[in-house]
Amino acid sequence: MLILAGIPLFYLEMSMGQFSSSGPISQWNAVPMFRGIGYAMCVVSAFVSIYYNVIIAWVFYYMFVSFASELPWEKCDNNWNTMRCDDLQQDCRRIGGYMDNYTCKYIGYSEEQIKAVKLTDVKWRSASEEYFKFNVLKQSSGLDEMGELLWPQAMCLLLSWVLMFVCLCKGIQSSGKVVYVTVTLPFIILFIFLIRGVTLEGHLKGVKFFITPQWDKLLDSKPWLDAATQIFYSIGIGFGGLGTMASYNKFHNNVYRDALMVSIMNCCASVFAGFVIFSIIGYMAHELGVEVEDVVAEGTGLAFIAYPKAATLMPISPLWSVLFFIMLLTLGLDTQFCMFETVITAIIDEWPQLRKRKIWVMAVLAIIMFLFGLPMCTEGGIYLFTMYDWYSAGLSIMTIGIVECVVITWMYGWRNLSYDIKSMLGFRPGIWWYLCWWFISPAVLYSLRYFRSFSTSPPITMTTPSHLGLKVLVG
Repeated sequence: MLILAGIPLFYLEMSMGQFSSSGPISQWNAVPMFRGIGYAMCVVSAFVSIYYNVIIAWVFYYMFVSFASELPWEKCDNNWNTMRCDDLQQDCRRIGGYMDNYTCKYIGYSEEQIKAVKLTDVKWRSASEEYFKFNVLKQSSGLDEMGELLWPQAMCLLLSWVLMFVCLCKGIQSSGKVVYVTVTLPFIILFIFLIRGVTLEGHLKGVKFFITPQWDKLLDSKPWLDAATQIFYSIGIGFGGLGTMASYNKFHNNVYRDALMVSIMNCCASVFAGFVIFSIIGYMAHELGVEVEDVVAEGTGLAFIAYPKAATLMPISPLWSVLFFIMLLTLGLDTQFCMFETVITAIIDEWPQLRKRKIWVMAVLAIIMFLFGLPMCTEGGIYLFTMYDWYSAGLSIMTIGIVECVVITWMYGWRNLSYDIKSMLGFRPGIWWYLCWWFISPAVLYSLRYFRSFSTSPPITMTTPSHLGLKVLVG
């Protein structure tokens, strides 16, 4: 997927941005009829920025509460826990008892009492899952019950946007300095985690699961869709950020070298992170006495349920929790810088008279996005968050990738494109890039888009079947 679509589109978008020295909308002045592609990129970046900062707010929250002698999700004896919390339940069953109002009773219980608690039929939850759902999110029953505003999350969201504004208020120069920290720090923390991970018992179990191919999965469309989504999100294709950042390059910068190096290094970093995470997940599976696939989660489940649970199994658990969420924070800020700067650059390019008031534009836009993100900080906010996550990018960035390839190679013309690149680099792109931009990349992306449209459905892990139709309609 990286070779057939990722790198070709990465190279194309960076070339367009560097040649035009303008934002994602103005870049399409070469084909004025399709300036809508630039608007689509900005809209996608804006939507993703809104809900992505909510994730950063959750990271801030977890990081703050990790500065304690004991992590709050270690046990099931908190006021937010239910009778389904597995740690307390397992301790009770170990002595042959049953649960009754957070109390383990094991003397003289009747068959009716055993049937009432349904020890064998209930789907038990980990302490970290209940902490995330019932304390952090205070999850309501559905999308039609938004509930109250959760002030701790709202304040963390405000902090996220204030930090975003401060880091970007002086333009690309200030964010460039911040990136030196936000890029290098995660690798330092990952290396620390790797050293710790390989010393844990059971780490090989997780690593083997990570590197062992399951060839039968290649016949399923889901792994290919997941791979495409990961590549697009990982290297930023379709969001307009690549062209925006490349527009600040010198005209004769070797964008071809940059495209290859950044794409390959990004892929290597992802593989390295996989070894780190799965070594810890292997340890977690060993401690819980289950298979690795029973521990593996994705999305918010991995970041806010699986790994916090793993942290509780380690010595000095608050230290590992703090390090993990600092790493997530720096990674999230990197992505958010790029998307927010994309929207700002597009606005300034479209209305040059605002250039002298860029800080005010940035402040107003940050306030607007903060207000749009506030509903996700309510008791029913996770349902709205899931809808944003599923519909804001996914199909949209694949469609953008298809259309930009077709428009540039078929309408702007391969001859014009190769001449533009030659004027910057001194040489024309090879036949491989022509074939990818002209046919291979659009064909691959169209096939994946088709399968996603008709063979998958929105996730219902954070929703209810009764509200699924509403979410599909609104999305």
